[in-house]
Amino acid sequence: MTSDFEHAAEVARRYDRDRYLSALLASEQHRPGLMALYAFNAEIARVREIVSEPLPGEVRLQWWRDLLGGTEHGTAAANPVANALLQTIRDYNLPKQGLVAMTEARIFDLYDDPMPSLNDLEGYAGETVSGLFQLACLVLNAGRDTGTATAAGHAGVAYGLAGLMRALPWHASRRQMYLPKDLQQRHNLDPETVFRGETTPELEAVLKEMREHVRHHLKRVRQASGDVPASCHPAFLPLTLVEPFLKKLESENHDPLKDVTEISQLRRQWLLWRASGQVFERI
Repeated sequence: MTSDFEHAAEVARRYDRDRYLSALLASEQHRPGLMALYAFNAEIARVREIVSEPLPGEVRLQWWRDLLGGTEHGTAAANPVANALLQTIRDYNLPKQGLVAMTEARIFDLYDDPMPSLNDLEGYAGETVSGLFQLACLVLNAGRDTGTATAAGHAGVAYGLAGLMRALPWHASRRQMYLPKDLQQRHNLDPETVFRGETTPELEAVLKEMREHVRHHLKRVRQASGDVPASCHPAFLPLTLVEPFLKKLESENHDPLKDVTEISQLRRQWLLWRASGQVFERI
């Protein structure tokens, strides 16, 4: 089982470096459980990247749902991330419905359907990201209820929306649109201009409103921070990178459809380390 958790840590390191680094700053006792959660999330988040069409992706996601539902799989024992996740669920008595909801929400990623509304986007971020914040809090609090649902909910929306704006060039190149349709209509954005790689004033207006929405949720996280036990603070460390990313996104020479929104790895490590112990003061 130790090797399963080591493998999970390597998956997290490779595909979700920021959460991996934040887990290294958490209590050593609970670090393996965090790595298992983050590796599971990385596996389901990258399904679209490893399939050529939606149906095989749905099959992969169904495999995880069946596993969580108790269905025996002949290959489950050979999947170290699955083994580490199941052990973490047992050790911390984690609610499986949250993990199932994460896999179900990821079905949207497999298709090019537009995101209908900002409310729908918040719901998507809530299932895919907020749920992960909350489960990480449960691990860090030894499986006991943390009272962090409000903070985790807003944290997931802020982190998720910032990540989607960073990934806009990548999504646009494959005609995938996460920018909500109601925001597009409010600012008269033609999605075809996005798919053609044209940065228009209409797109800038949509992204500005999105950034304001992210900052609103960051504020709500700070307001709810008093309810977050100190033991759970490492779960929120990735959130300290959101504001630096927003500043990159709104810099004068930044093209949201052509430029990769990135912060050097060394700076990201420093920001996470600096925030450890005072995470909500750094958000």
